[in-house]
Amino acid sequence: MGITTHHILTRLTMVLTMQLSKHFTLEEFEKSQTATRKGITNKAGSGEIKNLGDLCYEVLEPVRAKFDKPVTITSGYRSPELSIAIGSKATSQHCLGEACDFEIAGVSNLEVALWIQNNVNFDQLILEFWKEGEPNSGWIHCSFKEGSNRKQVLTYSGGEYKNGLPDAKWSGGKLIN
Repeated sequence: MGITTHHILTRLTMVLTMQLSKHFTLEEFEKSQTATRKGITNKAGSGEIKNLGDLCYEVLEPVRAKFDKPVTITSGYRSPELSIAIGSKATSQHCLGEACDFEIAGVSNLEVALWIQNNVNFDQLILEFWKEGEPNSGWIHCSFKEGSNRKQVLTYSGGEYKNGLPDAKWSGGKLIN
């Protein structure tokens, strides 16, 4: 049996789509509309790829297992040039492959953040731009640093950072939004 074009394309796709963990690929962490639009190269190096793998195994895979729904990465790895282009800093944990922003369609970002705070080892957890009464508003920023996690929890409204997460309202064991 000879090698077919299908076999070659399948193998090439596997090489180009690096799995970081069961549910996450490197491609989804490097994807950036801003980088594409501005012609910025946004490719993680081997150290950043290792860190992204740690982030997937320690934070994102447990979140995926708990909520049993796809986790959408909205901002993953950022090259220093890309980080500056979007108004962040070249020292951001995104540039080290230690952080990502994400959400889960149909699940309150506050509920996910509360679960992470109580069940996952992380460096920094920020509930960003979340508004009470709008459960899918904003997104979650979470980072993981091998061996030195601060367990810092913040809420960012766009103007200021506050320690902790907003007070959650519960009824019948479920979060009320």
